[in-house]
Amino acid sequence: MTMRKPMVAANWKMNGSDALAKEMLSALASTNLNELDVLICPPATLLHAFANSASCVLGAQNLSEHTAGAYTGELSAALLAAAGARFVLVGHSERRTLFAESDQALAGKMQQAIEHGLTPVYCIGENLQQRQQEKTGQVLAKQLAAVYASHPEFLAKSVIAYEPVWAIGTGEAATPEQAQQAHAAIRQQLAQYDSKAAAEVRVLYGGSVNSKNAAELLSQPDIDGGLVGGASLNAEEFLHICLSAKG
Repeated sequence: MTMRKPMVAANWKMNGSDALAKEMLSALASTNLNELDVLICPPATLLHAFANSASCVLGAQNLSEHTAGAYTGELSAALLAAAGARFVLVGHSERRTLFAESDQALAGKMQQAIEHGLTPVYCIGENLQQRQQEKTGQVLAKQLAAVYASHPEFLAKSVIAYEPVWAIGTGEAATPEQAQQAHAAIRQQLAQYDSKAAAEVRVLYGGSVNSKNAAELLSQPDIDGGLVGGASLNAEEFLHICLSAKG
């Protein structure tokens, strides 16, 4: 069996402060979390607060699909890497829905990230209507194919995050069985592109992960950690989730 190092990622979205960054770093430094990777994705203005930390790795929440140029307000992969980021979220459901990011644009962002040494955390997931219509498998397959069908080599350089859109920010997490079923289906789909990488790639669960449900969710065989939203804004709660992933 392939051993995959667990990862717990914090997505602060458009929240946070220098004070919260200091509190989070203090909490992480107080505990031995060597057995897992802790990833913090703060707003771009707070990247500096985590850039030299030994307690976590740093990620950005978004990047441009362009290398450089006249794109006011955008941040390139090179700029993010220079700011200390090693990972970057790509295709979060809020980017797909609120900002209408297309599969084509996301494939471009994946390419930019990998070309500049960033590890993309590629987010996929179905909405409530798609789940009710039993289209979860089709939706996940389409979102994976948008990137890996044309670039199977990207898979070995990625992290995948499964985030059922209907469970994000709603307090409604998928059951451990539902989450495991989706994660297993993702790995099976990925095996069509690169079977070795599919067995080794980390697939995280994101969707109202909190200290109460983390242990049961993160103990599933195909779930390699969590992408945590609201609960990551509380240092004590986030640390509890990290300890759950550590096992």
